[in-house]
Amino acid sequence: MKKLLFIAVIFTSLVISAQNITNIEAPKPVYEVEDGLVKVTNFYVTGEIREQGFYDAEKKLTGEWIQYNKTGKRTIVANYYKGVKVGKWLVWQGDKMLQVDYEQSRVANVSEWKGTSTLADN
Repeated sequence: MKKLLFIAVIFTSLVISAQNITNIEAPKPVYEVEDGLVKVTNFYVTGEIREQGFYDAEKKLTGEWIQYNKTGKRTIVANYYKGVKVGKWLVWQGDKMLQVDYEQSRVANVSEWKGTSTLADN
């Protein structure tokens, strides 16, 4: 009987600890007010910043939004105005960087850089 009880306790503790490992959640987003805009910071489960940007009073994306990979390098720098994609966006993909120019949420131009240029290193 003692062996059975011991096995049940061990099994229960393993199940509980396994649930804790699989139920790890990313830290909650952080909201701050800056210059009349709401700055939002979202995180990976590891605690690293996943993305950061701004909303206006109408809850529309506005200003600069930056996305990061899990190692902390920028992957996208985007610009919005009242929910509309505008201006220059920079997108890093491996050893190349794309510059996408938006006008009224439509792609106006795309430029690509490859190699060792440090002009727009992230």
